[in-house]
Order: sequence, then structure tokens, then C-alpha cells
Amino acid sequence: MANAASGIAVSDECKLKFLELKRKKTYRYIVFKIDEKAKGVIVEKYGAPEESYDDFTAALPENDCRYAVFDFDFVTDENCQKSKIFFIAWSPDTARIKAKMIYASSKDRFRRELDGVHYELQATDPTEMDIEVIKDRAN
Repeated sequence: MANAASGIAVSDECKLKFLELKRKKTYRYIVFKIDEKAKGVIVEKYGAPEESYDDFTAALPENDCRYAVFDFDFVTDENCQKSKIFFIAWSPDTARIKAKMIYASSKDRFRRELDGVHYELQATDPTEMDIEVIKDRAN
């Protein structure tokens, strides 16, 4: 377990699942949660490769913070198949203040553990991470 600035550790499972998403395309997305009792970031859920962006956004809680990675596949104007990995810090306005503070103070250290992320988004409501935002960033 690697320690984040806030004293929050990152489980090896988080890094292993991310590598499987990045290298083997085993998952479409992974949602990470800070377990406040264990003081660590853990994998909460992951989506199969055939799952959609809507499935991913539905996996995020409405009133609590999460970290997530999403593997976005798209076709360029030159008709090339591409893939970009997005790191999303989900911190809805309705989340507890304590949760927002813990996630904010741990984000940079956790993000550095995930080598291979192409883009990073901070979202406080669903419109800030809409599929159009993802498409614009990827192109």
C-alpha cells in the first residue's frame, strides 16, 4: 500500500485492476472508493468491456465522491481506432464536506499511482463529465 498525502493508502488491487484496463482491455471503467475505516483507496466496482459510458456514469453515486477511470474508444477523422484513458475525480456538490476534503487531498497522489492516464477531469455535476466533454477532450 502506497501512502497518499492525506495518509490514505492505495491498495495493490487498484494498481493491478488499472493495469488490466490499460494493457488487456479487461474493463471499460473502474470506480475507486476511499474506505475511511481502512484509510485506503479500494476498487468499488468495474465494468465489462462492452459496457457504455451511460453504464459508467450510472455506477457513480449521486451524493458521494469517487475516483474513476474510463477507457474511451473512438475513431479519428483519419478513420483510425484510438483509445484514451480518462481519470475522473467525481465530487458532487451534495457530498459531505469531509468526503470532499479527503478526496481532494488524496487525488494527486492516487492519480500518480495510475501510470498511463491521458486526461483528467474534475466533475461536481454530471454535465461536467458528459460524453460530449469526453469526446472533445479526446480529439
